[in-house]
Amino acid sequence: MKFSSTVTSDRGKQRKARLTADSSTRAKLMSAPLSKELRKKYGVRSMPIRKDDRVRIVRGSKGKGAEKVEGKVDRVYRKKFCIYIDRNTKEKAGAGMVPVPIDPSNVEIISLKLDRNRQQKLTEKLQSRNADRARKGLAPETAQEE
Repeated sequence: MKFSSTVTSDRGKQRKARLTADSSTRAKLMSAPLSKELRKKYGVRSMPIRKDDRVRIVRGSKGKGAEKVEGKVDRVYRKKFCIYIDRNTKEKAGAGMVPVPIDPSNVEIISLKLDRNRQQKLTEKLQSRNADRARKGLAPETAQEE
């Protein structure tokens, strides 16, 4: 059921919008959920994935025994909508060990590489969420600081 008249529900248009998106939009589309600990700590459910984040593969990888592998993000390949993780490789006949591409939706972030911009984005997301909760008459959430 369609709720917003400004957003299309046509499958072909959705696919075209995703595949012709510019790099900054792709970065946002390549978000991954945070682990339960990080979710509790920052009060945010997901973040766009970046190089040097630590992630855990939770489903669907082609590498041998790759599920539940934890590692650091080596590359975020926006053109192909995939990421490469340092410990997720497979052996090929002529090429030796090659990295296996993973869709960002199949991993969860277990450690964020924080810089000033990313920290600001986390606080903005929490403030926006609290504003929505206040409009609905609910108590605001708080992020647990260490």
